[in-house]
Amino acid sequence: MGRVTLIGLLGLVIWFVVYKQLEPFSYFFSYSLLGLEKGGHSGEAVQFFVYDTPKVMMLLTLIVFIIGMVRSFFTQERTRKYLAGKRETAGNVMAALLGIVTPFCSCSAVPLFLGFVQAGIPLGVTFSFLIAAPMVNEIALVLLYGLLGWKVAALYLVTGLLIAMVAGWVIGRFKLEHWIEDWVQELRAGEAVVMEETLTWRDRVERGREAVRDIVGKVWIYVVAGIAVGALIHGYVPETFMASIMGKDAWWSVPAAVVVGIPMYSNAAGIVPIVEALLGKGAALGTVLAFMMSVIALSLPEMVILRKVLKPKLIAVFIAVVGTGILFTGYLFNLVI
Repeated sequence: MGRVTLIGLLGLVIWFVVYKQLEPFSYFFSYSLLGLEKGGHSGEAVQFFVYDTPKVMMLLTLIVFIIGMVRSFFTQERTRKYLAGKRETAGNVMAALLGIVTPFCSCSAVPLFLGFVQAGIPLGVTFSFLIAAPMVNEIALVLLYGLLGWKVAALYLVTGLLIAMVAGWVIGRFKLEHWIEDWVQELRAGEAVVMEETLTWRDRVERGREAVRDIVGKVWIYVVAGIAVGALIHGYVPETFMASIMGKDAWWSVPAAVVVGIPMYSNAAGIVPIVEALLGKGAALGTVLAFMMSVIALSLPEMVILRKVLKPKLIAVFIAVVGTGILFTGYLFNLVI
């Protein structure tokens, strides 16, 4: 472990030195090398893109590597074992917290749901996990911290967890197990067999590398596309225009942001640069957070996948409860901030 630690510390030092040079390089590249006008539309757009692209990719790589190591302690099977037998309320809290660090994507929604049903985990607790896992995304959390500061990141974390806990609890109160597809209900509750792995620190480092190759390799195109959209907003969209349609005074902006966000398909890494640009142009924090949460937590592809195990009525309840929580969050932050 000593050599691994030394190499890791050296890598962090190099990462930090390069990271600190990104902003001055972006100004040099945009205004000195290309000769663009400072304050001009093209200059601001290019500087934003040149600065944010390597910045977000460096943050993303570091975050995914660390989370890949952390996730080696939290397998899906172990998560199911932790939640099995937990009462609602306490189970909702634990499920939401576990949702942050356990592996989850839309494609794993069905097998996770089936595993939870088979383990006898209450429906409300299952939904707390399924809501928190994509919504309180650890990649989005650290990117928000790096791009917008700890206050915005903390607001995102706390509100996302609260929505997952409360929404799961509410769904559990309705006793809607009969709205699960019949073939799923036929599964018999039983304790899952958990195969524990014995991993060394070298193994966990390799898990981190695998996570970088897998996740960054898949999402980098969405990240670049998101930054490109953010650069166009940053450079060409007037602040008065954005404030008029996404500002605090536009009461309809929060529900409109949720409605627009649901059919969009993006991941957290791709949506955060757009969030940064919208906030920089005068959009209200609550409206932007509502937009971001709807894209991540209520995406249309995930609803299509969940349809395999849930009847339409339960999907409608899920969207209504989570959507209400997102709307409340948007209006609350627009009111107090």
